[in-house]
Amino acid sequence: MNEDALKETIVSLKGIGDKTAKLFEKCGIMYVGDLLQYYPRTYDAFEDTVNVADAKVGEICAVRCAIVGNMMSRHVRNLAILVFDGADVTGRIRFTYFNMPYLRSSLKPGRYYVFRGMLNKKGNSLVMEQAKIYKDEEYALLVHTMQPRYPLIKGMTNHMFIKAMQQALADAVYLKDPIPEDIRQEMKLPEYCEAVRRIHFPSSISEFEQARRRLSFDEFFEFICKLRMMKAAEDETVNEAVMLEVADTKRLLEELPYDLTNAQQKVWKEIQDDLSGPHIMNRLIQGDVGSGKTILAFLALLMTAANGYQGAMMAPTEVLARQHYESMTELTRKYHLPLKPVLLTGALSVKEKREIRDMIRVGAYNCMIGTNALIQDPVEYKNLALVITDEQHRFGVRQRGRLAEKGNQTHVLAMSATPIPRTLAIILYGDLHISILNELPAGRVPIKNCVVGTEYRPTAYKFIASEVSRGHQAYVICPMIEEGEMDGVENVTDYAEKLREALPEQVQVGVLHGRMKPAVKDQLMAEFADRQIDVLVSTTVIEVGINVPNATVMLIENAEHFGLAQLHQLRGRVGRGKNQSYCIFVNTSEKEEAGKRLEIMNHSNDGFQIAEEDLKQRGPGDLFGIRQSGDLNFQIGDIYRDADLLKEAANRADRLLKEDPALQDASHAALREAVVERGLKAVDFKTL
Repeated sequence: MNEDALKETIVSLKGIGDKTAKLFEKCGIMYVGDLLQYYPRTYDAFEDTVNVADAKVGEICAVRCAIVGNMMSRHVRNLAILVFDGADVTGRIRFTYFNMPYLRSSLKPGRYYVFRGMLNKKGNSLVMEQAKIYKDEEYALLVHTMQPRYPLIKGMTNHMFIKAMQQALADAVYLKDPIPEDIRQEMKLPEYCEAVRRIHFPSSISEFEQARRRLSFDEFFEFICKLRMMKAAEDETVNEAVMLEVADTKRLLEELPYDLTNAQQKVWKEIQDDLSGPHIMNRLIQGDVGSGKTILAFLALLMTAANGYQGAMMAPTEVLARQHYESMTELTRKYHLPLKPVLLTGALSVKEKREIRDMIRVGAYNCMIGTNALIQDPVEYKNLALVITDEQHRFGVRQRGRLAEKGNQTHVLAMSATPIPRTLAIILYGDLHISILNELPAGRVPIKNCVVGTEYRPTAYKFIASEVSRGHQAYVICPMIEEGEMDGVENVTDYAEKLREALPEQVQVGVLHGRMKPAVKDQLMAEFADRQIDVLVSTTVIEVGINVPNATVMLIENAEHFGLAQLHQLRGRVGRGKNQSYCIFVNTSEKEEAGKRLEIMNHSNDGFQIAEEDLKQRGPGDLFGIRQSGDLNFQIGDIYRDADLLKEAANRADRLLKEDPALQDASHAALREAVVERGLKAVDFKTL
């Protein structure tokens, strides 16, 4: 056996046939090496059972209780609800289960079982919903272990992943270590193959943290090496599309019904200087939601078109691309601009795409707006000089580069509403010059915030119903997609049913999550934008890529599990219209520190201030919390929790590249393969 074992297809593993292999392939796993790098989403850390009186509200715990009294069942629409009490000598808990009627016949009154789940309080009663149930001997085998929980798709089980992973780990020894040995020793990091073993099956929290730290460092280090090498190659690239100031941009600014803020004026000058300067532009506009990034992008596209070049703007979703296109078309018509915009997305027919591509190639369109379709191989541009990416961290380095390569030494303007502290932004956006928009246009109505406990839910549902009756819409955010992915947190599948039960029958409730096909997600977001859906129950997949000014309520469940910056991103989905908007953070923890963190959201709408507070407060935190899908989507690393590690990676990457700029030294061969030859993985993974 040798490293070729990692290149074997996963059907080489016992128990995986062609049908199962296709399911793994949908998760991006084709080879044994791919499987080893498919890390757990979270873990079940099984602790000893506790007495009911000692169990802490707001925490996951295991209690050994006997079923007492009668089991009560009822049906509400399509929802079957089973309720019963369990007790030990110290207290009583009420257990509730949804759509699990078989429990009535499988559980025996008077018998003891171990119930494990999130303990909450309703009034004076202790309650658990959807608690896992174990017999004594079953739970005894799990105590003091950490069981991995993998991201799953329909048709797969966690058990399937565990069995396959246990076999694949025999080949982990052949994994090449990309981190030079001297750096690994300095950082006191475990060997790469050992870290991979430990991240899948840690024997303790300490072992897990060592592995997570090592693999996070790898992600940061490889990412920064790639950025630094790109920047070195691009910084001195001569601007072959030097642009002149044009009357069209000045006229548009004079005719717009509002004035640019001071921050917008400063950034617009920086963009103009770049486009007319000696070197190509590589700039990031980092601005809070609603700070006016889009009009600056449109001005840059207008300046490009007026100079006789083509410009392209890529958005992360078809819905957002369409919204940008409609706004651009309206500006062009209203102010008689020399723009010829076109929309290119995957939803168009083959014939429509071919006709649009033909027109782009001959220069009939000078402003292309779209999704990934803009970077597909068949698309050829006549004289592409400017590339703009909206929410650029959603695309990753390679995708942004592929669009830029469609032109000749193309200017790049990236935009992001993700509030990241400047100290981290300088590292993470190392290939870009950064412009900051730190003030909002006049006239925006501040969002009203409130942090509440679980007992407030009925009131929140009534408030949502009231807003819908006034013609408005609402978002409800849940951390998970379906029951069982993580104990003690809400999931969109069950929550949507609860809402349909709680809200008036005429209220249309929709469900959205990251496992849906892109076309289905875009269709649902389009229906929400068109007011066909009143309340959208979603995971964090909506934090980027939908603009619905009519939405006035954002309710975020289990808010304590999220980073502050991500909560701010989610909140940014409302407050986009002229009506007063509201954000309700449901805190399901009774821990004092959770309440203190959320109070920051209660008192501030400033994304940059919140990001700085997030950086101060995140710390190691909850090792098994929900990963922060909005903050530059590293697979394991968290830029807030691991800020010190990120800075260490940047320092060591800079030192290494100063000594060996092209990674040509033999001791850097594995790193070169990871960063240069194999190419950096796009910083983009399957979000919830």
